[in-house]
Amino acid sequence: MRPFDKPALSVEQQLELLKQRGLQVANDERAMRFLEVVTLFRLSPYMRPFQETNPEHTFKPGSTLKAVVDIYRFDGSLRRITMDAIERVEVAIRATISNHMCPKYRPDWIADASIFSSSYSHGDLLRPLRDQLGKERHKLGREIDRIKKSSRVDQVQQQRIENRMRDNYFRFYGSTYAHPELPPAWAVLEELSLGTVSTMFNAIGKSVDKKAIASRFNLPFEVLASWLHTLTFIRNCCAHHSRLWNRELSIRPSLPKEWVIQNAPGNRPQPKQRLFIVLTMLAYLTDLISPDSQWKFHLAEIMDQREPGDLKLMGFPDDWKRQSQWCLE
Repeated sequence: MRPFDKPALSVEQQLELLKQRGLQVANDERAMRFLEVVTLFRLSPYMRPFQETNPEHTFKPGSTLKAVVDIYRFDGSLRRITMDAIERVEVAIRATISNHMCPKYRPDWIADASIFSSSYSHGDLLRPLRDQLGKERHKLGREIDRIKKSSRVDQVQQQRIENRMRDNYFRFYGSTYAHPELPPAWAVLEELSLGTVSTMFNAIGKSVDKKAIASRFNLPFEVLASWLHTLTFIRNCCAHHSRLWNRELSIRPSLPKEWVIQNAPGNRPQPKQRLFIVLTMLAYLTDLISPDSQWKFHLAEIMDQREPGDLKLMGFPDDWKRQSQWCLE
């Protein structure tokens, strides 16, 4: 361990440092404008494939800022199309859980600790939901007071109060119903993060319920639970504009037994540990959930614009379009 001693650099100094390290810059003014809105720290991971493996972080001969920026912008496109697929999956898993659990048990099954495994921190699920109900009641009370102080006629005031109530279902529920304490599960599920939904699905006590939910996606429930965990991590990367392009997964998602995905030869990035496997999961799921979306064809169009080396760093095999999960050739 040593103290951090790196100085803060101005945009001009950042650009000069990159040039000293051997990065070719065609237009200093445009480069500085770019660095004014995208920090060097954010850009650094995209530079690594262009750099030598030495402590000075010097660039390989012929490396250009334009090539680095192109990869950075490609990563933005990758995040957007990945998020599009994850949104479809997230909405579908909420609906599938609700459609199975609510008729079988009751609308407020989420509030029943006996539905879940004994190791699940059920109180940690309910606490923020109760807090949210309380906050929405308080917000509505303030809104009503403000509206009633206005000079508008009573009919207009009442309509505005009604509109404020219906803007948020938790607000509407808390001001309309005395019991049960929480809104029905189909409403609660819409408020939960994908991470919470993932953990909650895994914690459902009866395997028969998890199997029934996973069967909607033609997956074993253990595989679906693993995928939801992985997709939560990727979703958070997308939401925080973090790098996807050459990211390595710390935990491999489980795969169906019938999936055959070969390891890459030599020291190439492995398909099951890079973004390729995540995109393959999403291609499979979007075909099931939104068969008319053409998602994987749109993804292929983006990939076709990149050099083969860029795809290899994401774990893409040379024959990926011919694999059974893609069937693009």
